[in-house]
Amino acid sequence: MNPDVTPARLRAQVYGYVQGVGFRMYVRMEAQRLGVVGWVRNRWDDSVEVVAEGDRARLDALLEALRRGPAEAEVQRVDEEWLPATGEFRQFGILQTY
Repeated sequence: MNPDVTPARLRAQVYGYVQGVGFRMYVRMEAQRLGVVGWVRNRWDDSVEVVAEGDRARLDALLEALRRGPAEAEVQRVDEEWLPATGEFRQFGILQTY
């Protein structure tokens, strides 16, 4: 099986100037454009957390988008963790701050 099309889960935490700049909307639009599912939310430590599932190639593209961020953001770093997909998501949404 091609690893680029095997379902995977990306958990990422984005640090920098990433809240109050449309980052969550940007992530949702990128995820929907790429056809991945999951969620994004602000965290109380001023970071943004993303959990997404899809094939590895699409998640790699999402990870690159997280590193770029929208024009107003200043991404300092992105911590990433790769896990097996669970299939629990049907769409990509924005959750409340955690």
